Amino acid sequence: MARARAPGACGRIDAPQAPCYTRGMDEPSSPQQILVELCRQFYHLGWVTGTGGGISLREQGRVYLAPSGVQKERLRESDIYVLDEDARVLSGPREPGVKPSECAPLFFNAFRMRQAGAVIHSHGLYAMLATLLAEDVFECTELEMIKGIVGHGYYDKLVVPIIENTAHERDLGERMAAAMDAHPRSTAVLVRRHGVYIWGRTWAEAKTQAECYHYVFEAAVKMAQLGLDARLPGRVGGSAAERRRGVQ
Repeated sequence: MARARAPGACGRIDAPQAPCYTRGMDEPSSPQQILVELCRQFYHLGWVTGTGGGISLREQGRVYLAPSGVQKERLRESDIYVLDEDARVLSGPREPGVKPSECAPLFFNAFRMRQAGAVIHSHGLYAMLATLLAEDVFECTELEMIKGIVGHGYYDKLVVPIIENTAHERDLGERMAAAMDAHPRSTAVLVRRHGVYIWGRTWAEAKTQAECYHYVFEAAVKMAQLGLDARLPGRVGGSAAERRRGVQ
């Protein structure tokens, strides 16, 4: 008889998921531990450098996130804020001038509107550059890594809404919510000249999707440098006539 997995083990958030292979699978990992470890990984990927970007986790009615404007690769578990689902702070660091992440309202969009268990905010270079390839939505098709994004296959068109940036992160909340309403199939929202928000049912799903999204963003940018259009199917990015005409 299989031994029941303890709550929170392997980053389990709400719905049961396929096993996520992390070290110490028999030892439950706290949300704080997972968040700190992922921030270090994302720093080395260039997603959360310069104190920007971050990740938030939701588990059993609690939301976990980092302070605003801190070095994400140097976080400790004791640095993590714990909030309730109404965004009230329950615990966290007490240093003067420290406050919860400016991204909190956007993280809560995904928690409330999509029942997400984790949200990643990346300042990855190619995520930012992808916002300059189109007006309102980023699109691509027939790229293998699309298959790693929930609800999509190789031949599907991936559509990610793009919203305009603001001077302050917290002011993006309404624009993000409107984009999510307009694109219910998307699990990401791009922010012009800024980055991307990506969510999933668990931290493992959000991480996997973020890796796939960053791959297709980079592929689309590099295809554009080669004169190819990631929106077009075909052996060389669409027929010659389609490439001359573009996608209307």
